[in-house]
Amino acid sequence: MDPIFSKFLNLDKEKQQRVLNAALKEFARKGYDDASTIEIAKEAGISKGLLFHYFNTKKDLFLFLYDYSMKIIKTEYFDMVNTKDKDIFVRLRQVYLLKIELIHKHPWLFQFSAVSTDSKEVKKELESRKLEMESIGYGKMFEDIDESKFKEGVDVEKAKNIIFWAIGGYANKIIEEAKVSELEEPDYDKILEEFDAYLDILKVWAYN
Repeated sequence: MDPIFSKFLNLDKEKQQRVLNAALKEFARKGYDDASTIEIAKEAGISKGLLFHYFNTKKDLFLFLYDYSMKIIKTEYFDMVNTKDKDIFVRLRQVYLLKIELIHKHPWLFQFSAVSTDSKEVKKELESRKLEMESIGYGKMFEDIDESKFKEGVDVEKAKNIIFWAIGGYANKIIEEAKVSELEEPDYDKILEEFDAYLDILKVWAYN
């Protein structure tokens, strides 16, 4: 147990989850710089003073939340990827379906993980965490894939980067759209259909 956050971690699980969900939602909707600790406390049903009793600063709360999110994404998302699927496009589709399942369980998780900041006190630590998450995601996405399917003469490593950036860009687009229409449940069937269309284009480009 991290002694810095021991007061929070000693709370009962239901109260912990209320605080975490309230903070995830506020940071995901407004970003680090504009998020209000008053709103987080209000949503969690506690006082602002009590929130800072558990977390000394807004920065401590945010980075704790980011580490919490990374742990969930690793164990309930990346670790669930079946690397027996050697075709990169089959695996990408599997990754998408896992992501949708996780969004249903933790609605604000991926929006929160995409948060950026101009705050110097947080930016450096946040960027190092994001690089770590990207590294894990890249590894799971491309671990032990069948490279023989790529077109002759294609630089496979560069092709993998292009695919990774394209899929990441599409995912960020969906996250941003979800922020705008946060009261509406995204049409995941429609998103999957669009996602499949992009995969087909990438497949034609990359494969024999």
